[in-house]
Amino acid sequence: MARTPQVFREEYDIDARVLHEAIQLDLGRRQVRVQKVGGGEPWWEPFDHLLIATGAVPIRPDLPGIHARGIYGVNTLQSGIDVRRAVDEDRPQRGVIVGGGYVGLEMAEGLRLRGLDVALVERLPQVMGTLDPDMGALVSDALRQAGVDLYLNETLSGFDVSDGRVRAVVTDRRALPADLVILGMGVRPNASLAADAGLALGERGSIRVNERMQTGVEGVWAAGDCAQSYHLVTRRPFYVALATVATKQGRVAGINLGGGHATFPGVVGTAVSKVCAVEVARTGLQERELRDLGWDYATATIRSHTRAGYYPGAGRITVKLLAEKGSGRLLGGQIVGAEGAAKRIDILATALHAGFTVGDVVHLDLGYAPPFSPVWDPVLAAVRQVLKLV
Repeated sequence: MARTPQVFREEYDIDARVLHEAIQLDLGRRQVRVQKVGGGEPWWEPFDHLLIATGAVPIRPDLPGIHARGIYGVNTLQSGIDVRRAVDEDRPQRGVIVGGGYVGLEMAEGLRLRGLDVALVERLPQVMGTLDPDMGALVSDALRQAGVDLYLNETLSGFDVSDGRVRAVVTDRRALPADLVILGMGVRPNASLAADAGLALGERGSIRVNERMQTGVEGVWAAGDCAQSYHLVTRRPFYVALATVATKQGRVAGINLGGGHATFPGVVGTAVSKVCAVEVARTGLQERELRDLGWDYATATIRSHTRAGYYPGAGRITVKLLAEKGSGRLLGGQIVGAEGAAKRIDILATALHAGFTVGDVVHLDLGYAPPFSPVWDPVLAAVRQVLKLV
C-alpha cells in the first residue's frame, strides 16, 4: 500500500473513499452517482472538475467455462493476492498460462518457482508479441530452459469444467490439464463509464484526450490505462497500458486540475521485463508495425556481452535496431540478454524522444569500464551495423 485513506486525509487533506464505486456520470449536471461496494442507497456527488482514472481490465473472452473457479486474471493487487492464496491453500499441481505477454510470462516464472508444472498457450509463433519473432524466440528458449512447456500457434477454445472448477484448458489442438489458469491475454481500457456518459473514445476504445489530458467536455479529464496516448515515432494516437505512462499522465492531469499548465507529449512504447534469467526490453516500433505503415526501413542484429568479454560475470546480449532508410531516423530497438541488458533500452528510448538518427546515436559519449560493457557498448555496436544499411 503506497498510501492509506488515513494518510490521504491527514497529510494531503484528500477525502479518499475506498470501497465506493462510481456507477454513472451525468456530465450535464456535473455529478457522479456513487454507491458503496456491497450495497446501500446510491447518491449523486457533485463536481467542478472530474478526473476519470478507471484503469484497464483483463481481457476475458466469452468462451465456454471462462467463469469457472480456478481461472484468474492478474491486473490488481487483490487479484495477485487471490492467486497467491489459491497456490497456498489449494496446492495446485498443474498451472496453465493463456497468453505470452508480460504478465503471462512473469506468472509462468512465479508458478515454476512455487513448484508447479507449467504450460503456456500462445496463439502467435513466439511469446512476447511486442518483440519481433526472432527476438521473441530467445525468450521462448529461456522459458523452455526454465521448464515451461510452450504451445505456440494455438488458439484458446474454452475450458473443461467439473463441479464449477476448471479441469483443463482447451485449444484448437488439444486439452491441457489444469488446476490453476492464469489469463495473460492483455487488457482493455476500462472506459465503459465514460462511454456511457457520451465521452468520445479513441484507440482501442480508450478515452480520447488532448495533450493536457482533457476530454471533449470542459472540466472533465482522463489519465492512466483508460486514456489514449500519442506515439512520438508514428505521430499518431496510440494506446498502451503501462504504469510509467499512467503516472506521468496522472501528474499532468493533476497539475492542470490544480490550475497549472502541463502537457504530456506522448510515448515511444518502452517496456522492460525479466523472464527467468533473461532480461527483455523494447522501444519504438517493430517490423510488423513498420510494414503496416508502409515505411522503408533497415534492420540489424548483433550479439555481444553485457560486460567486457574477459571480465567475470559477462553475459550474452542480443540487440536489434530498426531505422528508416534514407533519413536514417531511429525507429525502434529490442534487447534480450543476461543481467545488465534491459536498461540499455533507455539509451534508445531517449534517442527516439529526441528524434535522433542512427548517425547521431553512434557518437553518443556513453560510459565504459570492463565491469559495465565492452569498449563499444552493444547498443552502439548495433548502431554501427544498421548505419551501413540506411
